[in-house]
Amino acid sequence: MTLFFTPAPEDHQRREKAKARELRASQWWRQQIGPGLCHYCKQKFPAHTLTMDHLLPVIRGGKSTKKNCVPCCKECNNRKGHRLAAEYFQELENDSTGQN
Repeated sequence: MTLFFTPAPEDHQRREKAKARELRASQWWRQQIGPGLCHYCKQKFPAHTLTMDHLLPVIRGGKSTKKNCVPCCKECNNRKGHRLAAEYFQELENDSTGQN
């Protein structure tokens, strides 16, 4: 994958991944995944299968905060990759209208 941005420093990425692990263990996260809805495709999944996605990816300087983390299905998380949420939403919109 070609990156068109400068990745955040390794120490930032390590620190934020550790914070994400803590956040996933929180009551707040259990409430987020409880409904079982993917933030992106809006499909319903068993809550335990949802992953944590960063709207602004950690590799792009994002942080593991409640405002930056959303539940999403594994397929959307993998497809989104290191892109911003807005970039991925645009792809989903293009897919639904047949534009590529």
